[in-house]
Amino acid sequence: MDFFILAVFPAAALYFLKFVDERARVSLLASHLARYQIEKLMETLTQGYARALGETEPLRRDQVWQQMEGNEARLSEQLGKLSVDFERVAEPEARISKLPISFPFARKLLPQLTFDMRKALVIHARGIAISAAPSESQSHKSRAFTLSAEMLLMQHSCHWFCKSKGIANARVAMRHQTTHDKLLASVSPATRKAYLALLTG
Repeated sequence: MDFFILAVFPAAALYFLKFVDERARVSLLASHLARYQIEKLMETLTQGYARALGETEPLRRDQVWQQMEGNEARLSEQLGKLSVDFERVAEPEARISKLPISFPFARKLLPQLTFDMRKALVIHARGIAISAAPSESQSHKSRAFTLSAEMLLMQHSCHWFCKSKGIANARVAMRHQTTHDKLLASVSPATRKAYLALLTG
């Protein structure tokens, strides 16, 4: 019985600290995202891409693609502003643990095993801005594919910041039937290079 009690108390304390730490990170990111319509724009684009790809009438398909261009521009603009706003967050609060599971206050206790969410948002904002820019050499379908990967990778980083890499991986697998590695392979080369440099730096 004594052994059971000695085991339960540390586990309960660890869970409580994990809860407090995660709640603080969720609140921090949510307070910045609340100023924008980024999540709504991402949903609109995802649905619009699916509608355009499923449209058999060329004229109607082109109209949907044109509508999406405006949403792409707005998403790019708002992500750029978000990355600038998030730069004001103190570095210790902006760091993300590289550990696969959530460990309370790892970003403060093990800073060498973290990376900076502020820099990650700059990379995501730049990647989406570049991918959203109209290009005569790239088809609508190809651009939609790259932008979808860029958006999902940004969303993955947000989940990673709020919870853990393991949770972020599980969510992208469950909701989008893909993996972190596949997202990295599908984003633009510039995003992939900068993102990997951030993780390994």
